[in-house]
Amino acid sequence: MSVRLKLTLSYTGFVMLAGFLLLAAGWVFLTRVRHVGLIMVPNYRFAVARAFAPTAVVVLGFLLVFGLVGGWFLAGRMLAPLTHITHATRRAANGSLSHRIRLPGRQDEFRELADAFDTMLTRLEAHVAEQRRFAANASHELRTPLAISKSLIDVARADPNRDTDELIDRLHAVNTRAIDLTEALLLLSRAEQRSFTPERVDLSLMAEEATETLLPLAEKHGVTLETSGEVAPTDGSQALLQLAMNLVHNAIVHNLPEGGTVWVTTGVRPRTVLLTVENTGDVLTPHLVSTLTEPFRRGTERIHTDHAGVGLGLAIVQTITHAHDGTLTLTPRPTGGIRITVELPAAAAHTDA
Repeated sequence: MSVRLKLTLSYTGFVMLAGFLLLAAGWVFLTRVRHVGLIMVPNYRFAVARAFAPTAVVVLGFLLVFGLVGGWFLAGRMLAPLTHITHATRRAANGSLSHRIRLPGRQDEFRELADAFDTMLTRLEAHVAEQRRFAANASHELRTPLAISKSLIDVARADPNRDTDELIDRLHAVNTRAIDLTEALLLLSRAEQRSFTPERVDLSLMAEEATETLLPLAEKHGVTLETSGEVAPTDGSQALLQLAMNLVHNAIVHNLPEGGTVWVTTGVRPRTVLLTVENTGDVLTPHLVSTLTEPFRRGTERIHTDHAGVGLGLAIVQTITHAHDGTLTLTPRPTGGIRITVELPAAAAHTDA
């Protein structure tokens, strides 16, 4: 039985019950109650029954027809929004995510359901588009080192007298880039799936480790590292929360040609902990900054070629942050460079304290 038929029968049953009770009340009133001013004739009750019964049957028959027709019509009117929702669901199941219900009328339960479905379709469409764009970019990035390797091998085969040391060095660099990109893609997938066991992690220790590890790189490019802050404990993956390394690395390679600075600080709020990495560099527009977390996007062209990365730094940081129920904020500095803030939930014991 369809929902419309169930509602119709329910409405009809209610109308029939109300009619039966009304007729029963009339029968009791005519046969059981003393009537002042009425002349009582012999066999009064039998006469009333013979006169009342046909009328009751006609009334009940009318209520039955009225209940069925009226219930069917009212149920159709009430369930009409479900038809639009079902149609949109089938289109979405067939791969069309651009369709929206946009249900008109007052704000009721059906309207809320339709609006929620439209919101879901909007987010799903954006997610699918992002995944397709990511797959296309990843394919392009992976194809590039393979194409370079093939070209180098073809050149070497065509020229047997070519210096093999130079060829090996170039193939090693290309192969290293391909491996780094593959590992970054695997890390990104792992973070999105949240396949990790939470443990206590101190962001201040992560920041200190990142600055110590990358200090030689900073000195090589004339960048000064400054670290400050307080203990910032959170719960998460020790391996994934090495995002401080990504942020400090990006801050170094996307900096001024010389005389640049990187500031790394940690902080504590009532229920969250903060990791902030700020650097000097080129002046960035807010629109450009808003796109930096997209995979394979780079903020400026001034990137040191020996540490260019694979274009997944901030994309990985954002995915790891979201996997830990945190937020990532990117703000351009008026004088040039960018300020990146990672805010994560504070560790349970630290919050209670």
